[in-house]
Amino acid sequence: MDGAYVYILKCADGSYYAGTARDGLQRRVDEHNAGSFGGYTALRRPVALVFSQWFERVTDAIAAERQIKGWSRAKRKL
Repeated sequence: MDGAYVYILKCADGSYYAGTARDGLQRRVDEHNAGSFGGYTALRRPVALVFSQWFERVTDAIAAERQIKGWSRAKRKL
């Protein structure tokens, strides 16, 4: 699998987090909810998936993630 998902999570505190997942989207969401890697979402659990999009190329997913991270909170809210 060469592609990846870009995704947006809504955190328990109402904030939003954007990331990419290469090894399965649900697995990555589960890792966020388990606090597996610490970081932003670890203290804002549970999280819920609110958006995802598949990209054939990982580089395209990373570019989309960077673009989303530049959006305002209102725009991420969709």
